Amino acid sequence: MKTGLKKNDVLLIIIILAVAGSAYWLHEKIGTKGANCITVKVNGRIEGVYSLGEDQEIEINGGTNHLVIKNGRADMTEADCPDKLCVNQKAVSKNRESIICLPNKVIVEVDSSENSEFDAVSN
Repeated sequence: MKTGLKKNDVLLIIIILAVAGSAYWLHEKIGTKGANCITVKVNGRIEGVYSLGEDQEIEINGGTNHLVIKNGRADMTEADCPDKLCVNQKAVSKNRESIICLPNKVIVEVDSSENSEFDAVSN
């Protein structure tokens, strides 16, 4: 009695692997681009939602802050606040990371499928 794979079994396995591979590829290339975005809030109100997949420069709060999105990361490059803490923060790209400018009441928060490596940071 022979128990090997038949021609139809091999064909079925190839079709299943091709469909699974295509679904994974589409999810990685298309599905995650729309999910990775930043939300810009000024004084508690949402001023805009921007994709991390598209390189762009954004003037916030009438030009008090300048945000640059490049290579999937958002970075505050300029601000007219006295301490410039928001400018000195690292660029953000992972879920729930944020850049905060208290004097100008600006919050930039990431909504992404990729989680941050830290739960919290303290001094």
